[in-house]
Amino acid sequence: MAKRQDDKELCSMLLKLYNAVRDGNLDETKGIIGSLPPEELNSKIPDKGQTALHTAVTYGHEHIVEELVKLMSNQSLALHDSDGYTALSIAAVLGNWRMVVCMLRIDFELISIRHSKGNLPIVMAIDFGQIEMARKLYYLTPKKDLIPHDDNQEIQDCNGATLFTRAIYTGTLDIALELIRTCSRLALALDKNDESPILALASMHHSVPSGIQLGFWKQRIYSLLSRSCAVGVLNFFGIMQLYEMKKIHDQYNELLSHMCKVVSESKTVQQLKDGLVYDAICRATEKGIFEFVSKMLEEDLQFIWVHDKDERNIFMLAVLHRHEKIFSILYSRDMMMKNYSLTCLLDVNGNNILHMAGMMEHSTRVNQIPGAALQMQRELQWFKEVERIVHPKDKETTNKKGFTPRQLFTQNHEKMMKEGEKWMKDTATSCTVVGILIVTIMFQVAFTLPGDNNRDPGLFRVFMISDALSFFLSSTSVLIFLGILTSRYTEDDFLKNLPRQMIIGLFTLFCSIATMMITFSSALLIILDEQLRISIPLICLGGVPIFFFLWIQFPILKDMIISTYGPSIFETGK
Repeated sequence: MAKRQDDKELCSMLLKLYNAVRDGNLDETKGIIGSLPPEELNSKIPDKGQTALHTAVTYGHEHIVEELVKLMSNQSLALHDSDGYTALSIAAVLGNWRMVVCMLRIDFELISIRHSKGNLPIVMAIDFGQIEMARKLYYLTPKKDLIPHDDNQEIQDCNGATLFTRAIYTGTLDIALELIRTCSRLALALDKNDESPILALASMHHSVPSGIQLGFWKQRIYSLLSRSCAVGVLNFFGIMQLYEMKKIHDQYNELLSHMCKVVSESKTVQQLKDGLVYDAICRATEKGIFEFVSKMLEEDLQFIWVHDKDERNIFMLAVLHRHEKIFSILYSRDMMMKNYSLTCLLDVNGNNILHMAGMMEHSTRVNQIPGAALQMQRELQWFKEVERIVHPKDKETTNKKGFTPRQLFTQNHEKMMKEGEKWMKDTATSCTVVGILIVTIMFQVAFTLPGDNNRDPGLFRVFMISDALSFFLSSTSVLIFLGILTSRYTEDDFLKNLPRQMIIGLFTLFCSIATMMITFSSALLIILDEQLRISIPLICLGGVPIFFFLWIQFPILKDMIISTYGPSIFETGK
């Protein structure tokens, strides 16, 4: 009975200890510890599943952690809580370096004690996004915990591979480079999720130059940056972000070179399969990582025959996901002469490469193109380009569902075509209203002469010529836009006919607006007898709404000209 009473009192004291530690009350914590048997400090608090140290770390009370580690045994410091964490693991995932150092001073072996599921503290830190913590722990963690000593021994422990893949996914490529330099075999090892580092590298679209789009000036600055740039100067000019981007790209390329070397040294096809090299090439193709695919093909041209689970080779995947830079590698003249049979292959559903051009995947990059009409145009450009390289019989080949490539294209692009028609008509309608307004004004202005009989003949000549030009240009634009509104809107119309009409219509409308401004300006100068102090501010004010109209509509004109008459989307060297 006395023992039961003692146990009850002990449980009560441990619960008070838990509450004091949780609240960060150091004085009360010390008082309770002084009244407890020394060995009880090392035990787990009943119903909480953790020691007092776990609690102090969880609630971030550094001063209590420092006091507790002095009193607890090394064996107790290594205890796991009910969730499988050691106190050091909790500190690592919370990113509290001071608490980590405090515990390691007492027992450095804690850095090698794993979670109950087998993860090292460094792996858990990077899993929880504690990048700086992972960097610091990497240089302290014994390499034997990440990499076996015997180079001939298969890598069974997945901590090294897991750290590798997480370092790639989080952009911590400095750790990834250190790992591959230390043990190149890790590139093809599987992590705790059965994923290899090379597959992770093939997934990082935003870590390569082809995965970003920079404006003109940022691109110029980016190309001039190097790792030797002074960080202080970069902060001053506000281009630190570009520097970090460039640094990651350089590290990515270096890491890719190391991995290519590992791939070239692999002795069997089975090693490549087990290391998910073929899966990595397919994934890089799907994501449009040109640098990865190009480098792998340079290493071994046989990788061009790699295919995914649906029997789609990288040529087909490049078309399906609309990655023109990758397609251009395979589309080059020399490649096609050597591997023409690539275009004749079928996937598991009987689709050939032209069927791929007729499909629409969620990851297809068409959504990056502004306007449904331009999206439809780009899709037709892809279909026509692929159609040029396939065997004539492949144009009429049906898949397992009985669709030819063109039928499949029509079925999958029906919604886009309707949206493109609506976009064209809406744009043409709004521009027609503006054109008709200009026609009406310019016609009336021609018969309302400004000033008196003493007006400047030169200015009057400019007034009449610009008025006539504005009238004829706006009339032309209205007729063009009416032609767009009454078009048949077949699929092929979106390739050249409709964009050409829109370009002409917008161009003539812009020119008519410009000449209307000249007419307005010259009329003001005539009426005000060339009093520049008054006329110039009025001219500027009158140009504001016109400037906004041009600012809104000009990008449409620019995009259409580039898409219709610009260089081919494929770098074919034609």
